[in-house]
Amino acid sequence: MATTTMDRTGQAPDAPARPAVRRSVQQPGFRLGSIRGIAIRLDWSLVVIFLLIAFNLGAGLLPALHPDWSPLTVWATALAAAVAFFASVLAHELAHALVGRRQGIAVDGITLFVFGGMAHLRGEPGSPRAEFFMTIVGPLTSLALGILCWLAGAALASRGAATPIPEMLMQRANPLATVLLWLGPVNVFLGVFNLLPGFPLDGGRVLRALLWRITGDLARATRWASNAGRALALGLLFLGTLMLFGGRVPILGGGFVQGMWLVFLGWFLNVAAMRSYEQVIFRELLRGVPVARLMRPDAPRLDANESVDRIADRFLEAPTDRCLPVVEGQDLRGLVCLSDLRKVPRTEWGRRQAAEVMTPMGELAATRPDEDVADALAKLTSQDVDQLPVVEDGQLRGFLRRADVLRWLELQRATS
Repeated sequence: MATTTMDRTGQAPDAPARPAVRRSVQQPGFRLGSIRGIAIRLDWSLVVIFLLIAFNLGAGLLPALHPDWSPLTVWATALAAAVAFFASVLAHELAHALVGRRQGIAVDGITLFVFGGMAHLRGEPGSPRAEFFMTIVGPLTSLALGILCWLAGAALASRGAATPIPEMLMQRANPLATVLLWLGPVNVFLGVFNLLPGFPLDGGRVLRALLWRITGDLARATRWASNAGRALALGLLFLGTLMLFGGRVPILGGGFVQGMWLVFLGWFLNVAAMRSYEQVIFRELLRGVPVARLMRPDAPRLDANESVDRIADRFLEAPTDRCLPVVEGQDLRGLVCLSDLRKVPRTEWGRRQAAEVMTPMGELAATRPDEDVADALAKLTSQDVDQLPVVEDGQLRGFLRRADVLRWLELQRATS
């Protein structure tokens, strides 16, 4: 599943401002590393599904298929299968990210979490063609991995003999072949599920690309694809609830655990569909609106040699400001934020100056007065900050704040 980072604009307008320091989006969990410059992060919720997969395999499927295996072999195979599953999800998301880059779409990173994976794209694709190719490659990657894993596992298990039925194939497989034979159908299911025509699943994004090509209207195409996503979500919620109360569904089966998963998936898809549509509406409302229209030009300013003691007083005089600019003439030299003051021992406030505690200009994300607010908002979300200095020819013109953008959006939606 691919998504844009614009969904972070749902943050409350009165959230404490963070310094506009240039950095990557801080997703929950921890950074695993990077592949071709794409940051890979693991969300802590990943532990839940990882343990669930390992437990279901280690306590259920594997002992039933291989009663002769030792407990160590069973659990080592179960853990290896869980790791291999998330490697497959990572391959799916990497395919989105790499093809997206080739289509000119900036990718901030990938997060693996309880529902699978998410590629964080900066903004929307520029054309239906870019959307289609970036999206379809994910499910195709999963389907290809599924087929390759199954064929490799079957070859290892059959050892050149005539291929038996799947149950017998699994029973005679060694640990590596067992993992591959399990991983094959799982990846095929992942590919097929993502092709369901409900936005923001991959199939929903393909549907949006087709509707966008037909109508020429991204907002309308997103609305229709999002409605399809919500309809699919309601269907999953209904089927999941039916399973929770003892019902059985063709192909999907029944049971409390399966029902709970369908309910969670339905809820997640419904929320994601609504937020994804809001992102596009936000961008359409902000398109063509210059930063100069929404920025605050009257922020209090600091001199580079002002003491931290005096800076604390300045924050008291401007209680709504969380960061103050350090200027020399009109040139912006850096920002001092409340968090910077907390790093300085109270006994040193009289001796330390703004220039010593500020974040210098070279480390700040900034915008221009003539830049579209839509693009500036993408910077706010991708840099994980709540305000951006507005700079022109090195001179500070004001600040663009996330809260002001959100209030303007609320006003526009209320009057439209």
